[in-house]
Amino acid sequence: MLAIPAIDLLGGQAVRLAEGDPARATVYAADPLAKLREFIRAGATRIHVVDLDGAFAGHPVQTALIQTLVEAAHSLGVEVEVGGGLRDRAAVEVALATGADYVVIGTLAVREPDIAHALCRAHPGRVIVAIDARDGWVAISGWQETSRVPAAALARAAASWGAVALLYTDIARDGLQVGVAVESTAALQRGLEIPVIASGGVGSLADLDALRKQHIQAVILGRALYEGSFTLQEAIARC
Repeated sequence: MLAIPAIDLLGGQAVRLAEGDPARATVYAADPLAKLREFIRAGATRIHVVDLDGAFAGHPVQTALIQTLVEAAHSLGVEVEVGGGLRDRAAVEVALATGADYVVIGTLAVREPDIAHALCRAHPGRVIVAIDARDGWVAISGWQETSRVPAAALARAAASWGAVALLYTDIARDGLQVGVAVESTAALQRGLEIPVIASGGVGSLADLDALRKQHIQAVILGRALYEGSFTLQEAIARC
């Protein structure tokens, strides 16, 4: 299982939100580049970067900083996946132009599935579809709205488009370290050939054990690392 540390950007700083709420942001690093290098020294082979400013604005905001992070990661042989505010084709192309290995689309996949499908075909192996779920329904627009699209339906559609992976987040758990949604993540994975990346709620090494036992192939790690619940080295060893 691949352990992927997250760097969420808000106002140029690395933060973590609770349940996606910008009013509940905790700043953990004034210098995201230093945090990225710290994660890489600890053994990360992929970094998850989110433009939270972009997610709330509806368009990329932190592009220059993201490009700096991507270039630094690539200089050390590490992949980067980028999301946040990628609501149309042009925004996705901007994100890819930073050199990011993967782009993460969520709202676009719900509102413009034909465009999402076309992007998956145009950039094979580089588009991850985010499924941010609240009570089984997909949330969009920086988690500020809940659609009427079931998480399972979007998962099947994304797989048929040619998405390289799904990024599944249980919003009610995100940033709270209350335990990862093992069963719903595993249920989403069943019947799909593409991997489901687990995200949200990881608070202990036991959560990683539970995901691994369900054959989940990757997990995003956020607040647990920043709060020191365990180290990235310990997580990688457990995965």
